[in-house]
Amino acid sequence: MLKNILSRGRSRSLTRTQKAAIAGVGALGAAAVALTAVPASGQTTTSEAAPTAKVAYSTKQIQDVHAGVTGQLAGASQKVATIEAKKEAAAKKAAAEKAAAKKAAAKREAKEAASRSAKRSEVKKSYPNNLDGWIREARAIMKKHDIPGSYEGIHRNIMRESSGNPKAINDWDINAINGIPSKGLLQVIPPTFEAYHVAGTSKNIWDPVANIVAACNYAADKYGTMDNVDSAY
Repeated sequence: MLKNILSRGRSRSLTRTQKAAIAGVGALGAAAVALTAVPASGQTTTSEAAPTAKVAYSTKQIQDVHAGVTGQLAGASQKVATIEAKKEAAAKKAAAEKAAAKKAAAKREAKEAASRSAKRSEVKKSYPNNLDGWIREARAIMKKHDIPGSYEGIHRNIMRESSGNPKAINDWDINAINGIPSKGLLQVIPPTFEAYHVAGTSKNIWDPVANIVAACNYAADKYGTMDNVDSAY
C-alpha cells in the first residue's frame, strides 16, 4: 500500500491522510528498531554514542626519553672514565714514590757502605809515631780538606824550623818577646794555630800532626802551598 501511495505521490501531491499514514509507518519502524535493542533483562537504556576521538600520534615524548637515557649513559661513562683516570694517576704516583724510595734507599745504603769502608780503612790505617808517620798522617788529613803540600816540602820546612823536634820552642825572636813564642815542628805561634786549626785534629799546639796540618793550612792561604816556603814564614 505504502509503495502504491509513494508511486502515486510522484505524480501528484500527497493528501493529508497519506502523509499521516507515512509518518505512522516511520514511527512503527523506529519502535521496532528500539525494541530489538532492549536487553534480555527487560530494562531499556538510552545512550548517545560518543564520537570516536581521533588518536594523535607523536614521537616527542619518546625523543625526550631517548635524550634523557643518552645523557645518563654519557654521564655514567664520564664518571667511569674519571674514576679510571684517578686510579691510573694514583697507580703512577705510587709507582714513582716506590721508585724514588728504592733509589733513596740504594743511595743511603751506598753512602753507609762507603762510610763503613772508610771507617774500616781508618781503623786499619796506622802511622808510626815518628817524623815520617806524622808527615804522612798529616798529608792524609790535608787531602780530605784540600790543603796542598808535598811530603818533601813539609819535611824540608820542618827540618829548618825544628830539626824534627815536636817540643821545639823559639824563646828569643819578636814573637817570644811579645809573649807568643813559636812552637812545635813547624814553629807556629798560638794565634795562628787557633786561626788555621783543622777540625778533626788535636787542639793541642804541641801535637805533631795538628801542628803540621795547621801550619800547612796557613802556608796555603798565604803562599799557595808549604812547598813555596823556603824561610821563616
